[in-house]
Order: sequence, then C-alpha cells, then structure tokens
Amino acid sequence: MNNPLEILTTLDQHLHSPAELTLFGRAALVLGYADPPPEYEATRDVDAIIPLAEGEPGEDFWLAQQATNEALKHRGLYITHLFSELDVILRPDWQAHRVPLSCRLARLRLFHPATPDLILTKMARADEQDLVDIHFLLRRDRLKPDQLRDLFQRARVPAIPEIQELFRTAQSKVLALAETNQRL
Repeated sequence: MNNPLEILTTLDQHLHSPAELTLFGRAALVLGYADPPPEYEATRDVDAIIPLAEGEPGEDFWLAQQATNEALKHRGLYITHLFSELDVILRPDWQAHRVPLSCRLARLRLFHPATPDLILTKMARADEQDLVDIHFLLRRDRLKPDQLRDLFQRARVPAIPEIQELFRTAQSKVLALAETNQRL
C-alpha cells in the first residue's frame, strides 16, 4: 500500500460519520492519476483543502485526524496540512471541477481539484519538486501556454506578498514547461 492510501485508510477507520476531503499535493497525484512516478507513493503526508461552503469539519473528523496521526507517528506518516480554500491558489470556481477519486473507503469520500487547479496549488512555492509535479500534470492534460495564461489571470491568490511573488515567478517556469511539452 502506498503512504497516502495508508494514511487515508487509517483516517477512514477512525471516522464515525461520513466526511469529504479534497486532496492536493502528491497524495492527489498518486491517487488521482494513472502511472505516477513510484516516489510519489513515498510522500509522508496528505494535504487537503477545506472548502468554505462546507465550513469546518466536525469534531468527529478532528478526533479521527488526531487518532490517525497518533497511530502512524512511528512511521513518520501524518495528515496535518489542512488548508482553507482561501489559503491555496485556486480558480474561484474550483469546486465545480473537482474530480472524485476511485478509492473506496467506508466513510471518507475523496476528491482532487482538476488538473488546472492542482497546477495552481503547486505554484505557491515554485520549488524544484513542485515544478517536477507540474510537469507531470502538464504531460497528462497537455495544457497550452495560452490556456495557462488565462488560468493565471483567473487564479485567486492568497493576499500574502510572499505567495503572490512566488506565483508571479513561477508563471514563466510553468509556461516554459508547457512550451517544451508542445514541442514533444
């Protein structure tokens, strides 16, 4: 079993009522796309977005999250990166484009943002690992530079100067990756 699936299966076992999570980060890539690089399965955590419309998860979820982290801490696996949708770079209508994951769990229903939104989430740091992940996504969906420019214009970027600057810097790098894909 890969690490993200083990974390989410453990979370599911600790839940007493249904819950939804929208994954991003490498967990979304390994569980949502065919043939991800094997090293994606080794990610040690699960990142998720909490939509505003749903509000905060209930007490059952938070207790299950704590129990999951306690159960898996000896392996260095955890689920702690849970962000409000306002803290992540996304399109304003990102929820309408979420993709359900095929993982069948008893209580936990899983989604990931559509590929364009996953690309945006990866542009908040623009480090080399994120660029590798963006390249993986661009090879899957073949977004063209013009589509990406439109995406960048529509993006809702958190009002944090550092993230805004990193997002601006990442744009030229992501466009270069898309142009390279077009030549292949």
